[in-house]
Amino acid sequence: MFTRRVEPAFYDTDALGHINNTRLPAWFELARNDLFRLFVPDLDPRKWPLIMAKLDVEFRAELFYGQDVEIRTWLSRLGNSSFTVAQEAWQGGRLGAQGHVVLVHYDHTEGAAVALTGDLREALAAHLIDEEHAPA
Repeated sequence: MFTRRVEPAFYDTDALGHINNTRLPAWFELARNDLFRLFVPDLDPRKWPLIMAKLDVEFRAELFYGQDVEIRTWLSRLGNSSFTVAQEAWQGGRLGAQGHVVLVHYDHTEGAAVALTGDLREALAAHLIDEEHAPA
């Protein structure tokens, strides 16, 4: 599991005084950088071997400015060429949001999915956690 702390900025808030719902997908993407480095260590977009097939975010509680948010990231499914990333945003010991993204290992030149094999598959499997057993 990867963890990353995000310090909310004032501009992350909305008129209701909490973190705007549009910020969570951005924070989740930022927190996936640790996972992305398994594919592209220098994060060079010209070498990018992934495409996004699905994204969902469920809001569970309000998040606020003035206190860090911890983003937890792990794999909940590892398929042949795709995998599901599960993420949670925690603040003050409370779950604020959770999300899932399905990513596909992809060859942009060939326009086709590529199998996840060898060392890459092993590195991904090291972060595979059954969601039932994910830490709370």
